[in-house]
Amino acid sequence: MPEKRVAIVTGSSSGIGAATALELARRGWNVVINYSKSAEAAQKVAAECGRDNAIAVQADVSEDAACRKLTQAALDKWGRIDALVNNAGSTKFVPHAKLDDLSAEDFLRIYSTNVVSSFQMSRACAPALKKSGKGAIVNVSSIAAQWGTGSSIAYAASKGALNSMTFSLARVMGPEVRVNAVLPGYVDTPWQTNHYGVEKAAEHSKRYASHNPLNSSCSAEDVAESIVWLIEGAPKTTGQLVYVDGGTHMAVPR
Repeated sequence: MPEKRVAIVTGSSSGIGAATALELARRGWNVVINYSKSAEAAQKVAAECGRDNAIAVQADVSEDAACRKLTQAALDKWGRIDALVNNAGSTKFVPHAKLDDLSAEDFLRIYSTNVVSSFQMSRACAPALKKSGKGAIVNVSSIAAQWGTGSSIAYAASKGALNSMTFSLARVMGPEVRVNAVLPGYVDTPWQTNHYGVEKAAEHSKRYASHNPLNSSCSAEDVAESIVWLIEGAPKTTGQLVYVDGGTHMAVPR
Protein backbone atom coordinates (compact mmCIF):
# COMPACT_ATOMS: atom_id res chain seq x y z
CA MET A 1 0.00 0.00 0.00
CA PRO A 2 1.50 3.38 -1.00
CA GLU A 3 2.36 5.88 1.73
CA LYS A 4 -0.18 8.59 2.35
CA ARG A 5 0.81 12.01 1.13
CA VAL A 6 1.46 14.77 3.65
CA ALA A 7 0.43 18.43 3.58
CA ILE A 8 1.14 21.38 5.84
CA VAL A 9 -1.60 24.02 5.97
CA THR A 10 -0.63 27.19 7.80
CA GLY A 11 -3.27 29.12 9.70
CA SER A 12 -5.61 26.14 9.62
CA SER A 13 -7.50 26.35 12.90
CA SER A 14 -10.46 28.04 11.14
CA GLY A 15 -11.75 29.42 7.85
CA ILE A 16 -10.11 28.55 4.55
CA GLY A 17 -7.19 26.78 6.20
CA ALA A 18 -9.43 24.49 8.25
CA ALA A 19 -11.65 23.73 5.24
CA THR A 20 -8.55 22.86 3.18
CA ALA A 21 -7.15 20.58 5.87
CA LEU A 22 -10.48 18.78 6.19
CA GLU A 23 -10.82 18.32 2.43
CA LEU A 24 -7.29 16.93 2.14
CA ALA A 25 -7.91 14.51 5.03
CA ARG A 26 -11.15 13.41 3.39
CA ARG A 27 -9.14 12.58 0.28
CA GLY A 28 -6.69 10.45 2.24
CA TRP A 29 -3.91 12.89 3.10
CA ASN A 30 -2.08 13.27 6.38
CA VAL A 31 -2.28 16.90 7.43
CA VAL A 32 -0.38 19.23 9.75
CA ILE A 33 -2.79 21.73 11.30
CA ASN A 34 -0.95 24.92 12.16
CA TYR A 35 -2.06 27.57 14.61
CA SER A 36 -0.51 30.55 16.36
CA LYS A 37 -2.81 31.02 19.38
CA SER A 38 -6.03 29.01 18.99
CA ALA A 39 -4.93 25.59 20.29
CA GLU A 40 -8.46 24.41 21.10
CA ALA A 41 -9.76 25.26 17.63
CA ALA A 42 -6.76 23.57 15.98
CA GLN A 43 -7.23 20.41 18.02
CA LYS A 44 -10.88 20.35 17.00
CA VAL A 45 -9.93 20.53 13.31
CA ALA A 46 -7.35 17.76 13.84
CA ALA A 47 -9.99 15.59 15.51
CA GLU A 48 -12.35 16.15 12.58
CA CYS A 49 -9.57 15.16 10.18
CA GLY A 50 -9.04 11.96 12.19
CA ARG A 51 -6.46 11.55 14.92
CA ASP A 52 -4.39 9.16 12.80
CA ASN A 53 -4.42 11.61 9.88
CA ALA A 54 -3.57 14.93 11.52
CA ILE A 55 -1.45 16.68 14.09
CA ALA A 56 -1.83 20.22 15.42
CA VAL A 57 1.39 22.22 15.74
CA GLN A 58 1.77 25.67 17.28
CA ALA A 59 4.03 27.96 15.25
CA ASP A 60 4.05 31.69 14.55
CA VAL A 61 5.07 31.41 10.91
CA SER A 62 6.24 35.01 10.79
CA GLU A 63 9.31 33.64 12.62
CA ASP A 64 11.78 31.57 10.61
CA ALA A 65 12.66 29.25 13.50
CA ALA A 66 8.96 28.45 13.93
CA CYS A 67 8.66 27.64 10.21
CA ARG A 68 11.54 25.17 10.49
CA LYS A 69 9.97 23.68 13.62
CA LEU A 70 6.65 23.22 11.80
CA THR A 71 8.37 21.60 8.84
CA GLN A 72 10.34 19.27 11.09
CA ALA A 73 7.17 18.23 12.93
CA ALA A 74 5.76 16.89 9.65
CA LEU A 75 9.00 15.07 8.85
CA ASP A 76 9.27 13.61 12.36
CA LYS A 77 5.71 12.31 12.20
CA TRP A 78 5.49 11.05 8.61
CA GLY A 79 8.91 11.46 6.98
CA ARG A 80 7.70 13.41 3.96
CA ILE A 81 6.01 16.59 2.76
CA ASP A 82 4.12 16.64 -0.53
CA ALA A 83 2.18 19.89 -0.34
CA LEU A 84 2.30 23.23 1.42
CA VAL A 85 -0.62 25.64 1.68
CA ASN A 86 0.50 29.10 2.76
CA ASN A 87 -2.77 30.30 4.21
CA ALA A 88 -1.80 32.16 7.40
CA GLY A 89 -2.78 35.80 7.10
CA SER A 90 -3.20 39.02 9.03
CA THR A 91 -4.65 42.45 8.47
CA LYS A 92 -5.76 45.68 10.08
CA PHE A 93 -9.16 46.99 9.07
CA VAL A 94 -8.55 50.59 8.00
CA PRO A 95 -10.56 52.56 5.38
CA HIS A 96 -8.18 53.21 2.50
CA ALA A 97 -8.67 56.98 2.61
CA LYS A 98 -7.46 57.17 6.21
CA LEU A 99 -3.77 57.17 5.40
CA ASP A 100 -2.73 58.35 8.85
CA ASP A 101 -4.34 55.32 10.46
CA LEU A 102 -1.71 52.92 9.04
CA SER A 103 1.78 52.94 10.51
CA ALA A 104 5.05 51.48 9.34
CA GLU A 105 4.67 48.94 12.13
CA ASP A 106 1.27 47.89 10.72
CA PHE A 107 2.85 47.30 7.30
CA LEU A 108 5.72 45.30 8.75
CA ARG A 109 3.44 43.12 10.85
CA ILE A 110 1.07 42.41 7.96
CA TYR A 111 3.91 41.75 5.50
CA SER A 112 5.61 39.50 8.03
CA THR A 113 2.58 37.22 8.21
CA ASN A 114 1.24 37.52 4.66
CA VAL A 115 4.47 37.50 2.66
CA VAL A 116 7.58 36.67 4.65
CA SER A 117 6.00 33.64 6.31
CA SER A 118 5.12 32.16 2.92
CA PHE A 119 8.71 32.56 1.76
CA GLN A 120 10.09 31.07 4.97
CA MET A 121 7.73 28.10 4.86
CA SER A 122 8.46 27.49 1.18
CA ARG A 123 12.19 27.60 1.87
CA ALA A 124 11.93 25.28 4.87
CA CYS A 125 9.80 22.75 2.99
CA ALA A 126 11.68 22.96 -0.33
CA PRO A 127 14.00 19.94 0.15
CA ALA A 128 11.16 17.63 1.18
CA LEU A 129 8.82 18.95 -1.53
CA LYS A 130 11.49 18.38 -4.19
CA LYS A 131 12.17 14.90 -2.83
CA SER A 132 8.47 14.15 -3.23
CA GLY A 133 8.90 14.66 -6.98
CA LYS A 134 5.37 15.99 -7.37
CA GLY A 135 5.36 18.68 -4.74
CA ALA A 136 2.91 21.56 -4.74
CA ILE A 137 2.68 24.92 -3.03
CA VAL A 138 -0.50 26.99 -3.01
CA ASN A 139 -0.40 30.54 -1.69
CA VAL A 140 -3.68 32.04 -0.51
CA SER A 141 -3.83 35.56 -1.90
CA SER A 142 -6.81 37.85 -2.62
CA ILE A 143 -8.45 39.82 -5.42
CA ALA A 144 -7.56 42.83 -3.26
CA ALA A 145 -4.12 42.55 -4.84
CA GLN A 146 -5.55 43.32 -8.29
CA TRP A 147 -8.05 45.95 -7.26
CA GLY A 148 -6.17 47.70 -4.48
CA THR A 149 -9.16 47.12 -2.22
CA GLY A 150 -9.84 45.00 0.84
CA SER A 151 -9.44 45.57 4.55
CA SER A 152 -6.55 48.03 4.23
CA ILE A 153 -3.92 49.35 1.81
CA ALA A 154 -1.30 47.33 3.68
CA TYR A 155 -3.30 44.13 3.18
CA ALA A 156 -3.83 44.72 -0.56
CA ALA A 157 -0.14 45.55 -1.04
CA SER A 158 0.94 42.43 0.85
CA LYS A 159 -1.17 40.21 -1.38
CA GLY A 160 0.31 41.88 -4.46
CA ALA A 161 3.75 41.00 -3.14
CA LEU A 162 2.61 37.43 -2.51
CA ASN A 163 1.47 37.16 -6.13
CA SER A 164 4.89 38.30 -7.38
CA MET A 165 6.59 35.83 -5.09
CA THR A 166 4.39 33.06 -6.47
CA PHE A 167 5.88 33.70 -9.94
CA SER A 168 9.43 33.76 -8.59
CA LEU A 169 9.05 30.54 -6.61
CA ALA A 170 7.38 28.78 -9.54
CA ARG A 171 10.45 29.51 -11.68
CA VAL A 172 13.06 28.30 -9.22
CA MET A 173 11.26 25.31 -7.66
CA GLY A 174 10.38 23.51 -10.88
CA PRO A 175 10.39 20.92 -12.23
CA GLU A 176 9.82 19.00 -9.00
CA VAL A 177 7.48 21.53 -7.36
CA ARG A 178 4.57 23.51 -8.78
CA VAL A 179 3.71 26.86 -7.18
CA ASN A 180 0.38 28.61 -7.68
CA ALA A 181 -1.90 31.03 -5.85
CA VAL A 182 -5.64 31.27 -5.31
CA LEU A 183 -7.24 34.71 -5.16
CA PRO A 184 -10.55 34.60 -3.29
CA GLY A 185 -12.98 37.45 -3.25
CA TYR A 186 -15.34 37.92 -0.32
CA VAL A 187 -15.38 34.69 1.68
CA ASP A 188 -17.87 33.93 4.44
CA THR A 189 -15.46 33.14 7.28
CA PRO A 190 -15.07 34.00 10.98
CA TRP A 191 -12.62 36.73 9.89
CA GLN A 192 -15.57 38.68 8.45
CA THR A 193 -18.09 37.98 11.19
CA ASN A 194 -15.60 38.71 13.98
CA HIS A 195 -14.94 42.14 12.52
CA TYR A 196 -18.31 43.19 11.12
CA GLY A 197 -20.70 41.13 13.20
CA VAL A 198 -23.02 38.47 11.78
CA GLU A 199 -25.70 40.81 10.37
CA LYS A 200 -23.36 43.28 8.70
CA ALA A 201 -21.15 40.49 7.33
CA ALA A 202 -24.24 38.94 5.73
CA GLU A 203 -25.05 42.32 4.14
CA HIS A 204 -21.52 42.56 2.75
CA SER A 205 -21.78 39.05 1.36
CA LYS A 206 -25.10 39.78 -0.34
CA ARG A 207 -23.81 43.05 -1.83
CA TYR A 208 -20.67 41.32 -3.08
CA ALA A 209 -22.71 38.56 -4.75
CA SER A 210 -24.84 41.12 -6.58
CA HIS A 211 -21.76 42.44 -8.43
CA ASN A 212 -20.45 39.22 -10.00
CA PRO A 213 -21.57 37.00 -12.88
CA LEU A 214 -22.35 33.98 -10.67
CA ASN A 215 -24.35 36.08 -8.18
CA SER A 216 -22.62 34.42 -5.26
CA SER A 217 -20.04 34.90 -2.57
CA CYS A 218 -17.68 32.11 -1.59
CA SER A 219 -17.55 29.76 1.33
CA ALA A 220 -14.30 28.53 2.82
CA GLU A 221 -15.10 25.15 1.28
CA ASP A 222 -15.33 26.70 -2.20
CA VAL A 223 -11.81 28.07 -1.88
CA ALA A 224 -10.53 24.83 -0.36
CA GLU A 225 -11.82 22.89 -3.36
CA SER A 226 -9.74 25.04 -5.71
CA ILE A 227 -6.67 24.74 -3.49
CA VAL A 228 -6.94 20.97 -3.44
CA TRP A 229 -7.42 20.89 -7.21
CA LEU A 230 -4.15 22.78 -7.65
CA ILE A 231 -2.45 20.26 -5.36
CA GLU A 232 -3.87 17.00 -6.68
CA GLY A 233 -4.64 17.93 -10.27
CA ALA A 234 -3.35 20.57 -12.67
CA PRO A 235 -0.06 18.71 -13.34
CA LYS A 236 1.13 21.25 -15.91
CA THR A 237 -0.05 24.34 -14.06
CA THR A 238 2.49 26.49 -12.23
CA GLY A 239 2.99 30.22 -11.70
CA GLN A 240 -0.75 30.85 -12.00
CA LEU A 241 -3.11 33.14 -10.13
CA VAL A 242 -6.47 31.38 -9.90
CA TYR A 243 -9.42 33.61 -9.07
CA VAL A 244 -12.07 32.09 -6.81
CA ASP A 245 -14.53 34.96 -6.65
CA GLY A 246 -17.59 34.25 -8.79
CA GLY A 247 -16.06 36.41 -11.52
CA THR A 248 -15.85 39.55 -9.39
CA HIS A 249 -12.37 40.37 -10.67
CA MET A 250 -13.92 41.21 -14.05
CA ALA A 251 -16.11 43.92 -12.59
CA VAL A 252 -15.22 47.58 -12.17
CA PRO A 253 -13.69 48.18 -8.69
CA ARG A 254 -16.03 49.99 -6.32
